[in-house]
Amino acid sequence: MALDGIYLSLLKKEFETLIGARVDKIHQPSREELLIGLRTRDGGKKLLINAGSGSARIHLTTQEIENPKTPPMLCMLLRKHLSSGRLIDIRQDGFERILFLDFESTDELGDRASLTLVVEIMGRCSNVILVSGEGRIIDSIHRVNPDGSARPVLPGMKYEAPPREQRLNIFAAPREELEQKLKEFPKAELSKTLLKVCEGISPIFARECADIALHGGDAPIEDMKSDDFDRLACYIKSIGEQIENGVNHYTLVRTKEGAFKDFCFCDVTQYGSLMDTKSFGSPSELLDHFYLHRDMFARAKQKASDLFKLVGNLTERTRRRVENQKAELLDCADRDKYRIYGDLIMANIGELIKGMSWCSVTNYYDEELSQMQIPLDKKLSPQENAQKYYSLYRKLDTAEGKLKKLIVQGEEELVYLDSVYESLTRAQTESELTELRQELADEGYIRLQGTKNKPPKALPPMRFKSEGFVIRVGRNNRQNDRLTCKESEKTDLWLHTKDITGSHVIISAEGKEIPGSVIYTAARLAAYFSKGKDSSQVAVDYTPVRYVKKPNGAKPGMVIFTNNKTMYVAPLSSEEVDELKSPL
Repeated sequence: MALDGIYLSLLKKEFETLIGARVDKIHQPSREELLIGLRTRDGGKKLLINAGSGSARIHLTTQEIENPKTPPMLCMLLRKHLSSGRLIDIRQDGFERILFLDFESTDELGDRASLTLVVEIMGRCSNVILVSGEGRIIDSIHRVNPDGSARPVLPGMKYEAPPREQRLNIFAAPREELEQKLKEFPKAELSKTLLKVCEGISPIFARECADIALHGGDAPIEDMKSDDFDRLACYIKSIGEQIENGVNHYTLVRTKEGAFKDFCFCDVTQYGSLMDTKSFGSPSELLDHFYLHRDMFARAKQKASDLFKLVGNLTERTRRRVENQKAELLDCADRDKYRIYGDLIMANIGELIKGMSWCSVTNYYDEELSQMQIPLDKKLSPQENAQKYYSLYRKLDTAEGKLKKLIVQGEEELVYLDSVYESLTRAQTESELTELRQELADEGYIRLQGTKNKPPKALPPMRFKSEGFVIRVGRNNRQNDRLTCKESEKTDLWLHTKDITGSHVIISAEGKEIPGSVIYTAARLAAYFSKGKDSSQVAVDYTPVRYVKKPNGAKPGMVIFTNNKTMYVAPLSSEEVDELKSPL
């Protein structure tokens, strides 16, 4: 997927309503991300700019993005130069994937200063560069040294735009010129050739052009007929008219399982029934939705990479320990053999002498009274050999009892670590990650730096509504405990996925009977906020809260319950979860 030059031009058109707005706030949520708050006549707007290689983009956002407690140096520099500045123009050269945001501000002496924020959406070479009125680079998200392999970008240097390739404007080029240019690559497929010769188009739009022109396929240019070129030109003309008239269909493409695949500024039909599509009212609305859900796990994984590694190592270490203990337990199964050895030696002690390496005696424990050969230590007397076997029997008998307890504890620990890992995959804010760090520290898995740090303020549970009933969902193990054991009434309904880790879900009854449809929705929420999120069907247990108990000494999030029923449901989609969200 790619944010192409055509899509960027549509974003530019949307941003024209921002011209005249003043910069209110500037934040840098992550190393490659900027959030600029703007004051407009219609209220506050938030402009999100990302220079990451896999998620480079610029769009308006309505999301609440958590910011670091200490702003990075680049953020401080942008605040110094752009705070209270006014956006006076937005420029784009054709369908180049570069936007120039021109600001008018005041310098330290109170004089007017012109500044440009250059947003380059160019895959791995994406960047955000602050340029002075004289065209000098003040600073950038990515500094690029002059090593000869890439265009240098360093403070103080003259800003130069990346070299622009001479390509066709797909909506302005005459049909004959487009056909002639395409025929210069007779062996290449139409979709790939369009990417070569046309400026500012993405692979998905190129494939859509080929799909329409060639009746549902792709083919080399040399195999195309005149009618194919006519259909191609007609389709391109229709899309150009949509753009000119502002009636684009901003389309999200996702798999049947709900995974986000791609997006485009027009209808997407090339996948047929293999994919689902959803339309949005504006280019920013689509990008905001797409990247919020697609990058949710990636954002959390980046911020908590050390925790993911720690929990993964702990899980593997615990699993190996439990496997070794189970192998030792199998050895303990033969312990009775050593007790029998001792008994038979003592029964025949008068016939045995020191120095024997083995003895053959009648096995009185066998109904057929068979003969049994018993190994002996020649250095020990018969009585000492018997005591040796008795001692080995007692050792294995004691070990079996201890190993069974250790194996149970180890398996419980694996379940707990699995629940922590699952909570990590869902964590979206620094506060949630801080809570998880504190939980692991309290359980003795890590040591937090510094002793003066206060415990993090407890976050509220996630809150949803269905048919007027409030449904609360725990974010992590500690919150699951509080939600179930302290913040719920005995008549509320508790739900949790069966035999797999996930969040505790509570339906607040408030003295009313909970309809089956609400229980069904809550069960689908429980499936979504669990390890079975990507499964087609998940078993969910539910029971009144009065039947849920927390055993003494149990790890966070671990409970026992009775009088439960089980429901099999499909997890909700991300869109359905968003629709159920309720403010606090």
